[in-house]
Amino acid sequence: MTNAAGSRRTPGPDQRLGRPRRLIRSALFREAYDQGRRHFGRFMVLWLRSGEGASLRLGVVTGRKVGEAVERTRARRRLREVFRRHRHLFEGAWDVVLVGRRAVVDASWADLSAELLTLARRAGLLRGDAPAKEKS
Repeated sequence: MTNAAGSRRTPGPDQRLGRPRRLIRSALFREAYDQGRRHFGRFMVLWLRSGEGASLRLGVVTGRKVGEAVERTRARRRLREVFRRHRHLFEGAWDVVLVGRRAVVDASWADLSAELLTLARRAGLLRGDAPAKEKS
């Protein structure tokens, strides 16, 4: 592959969010909800699942409260993309479920990015960060 100047570009790390990096089975979503590790934000709720097979995979959910089907699909696409772009900052063997809230539809890209990183930091998912203390 060459760029406009004619020099060869070396491909960077694979950033695709293909099937092996996504949660597909509903049982895995249920396990995440049952384990109860969640962090709330204005635009999304981040749920974590640990255990057998967990490997920093992503599942995205948007309920009918988010809006019509077109809005829900767009919200899921945006949440997947914001996670994909920041995935290299995450570490650990966790499955992550992002549940879109109504406000996700109108959120700016910067707000979505900032909130995902805030929730991930709170959960201790970012490289070099310790998990925040849970309030008793």
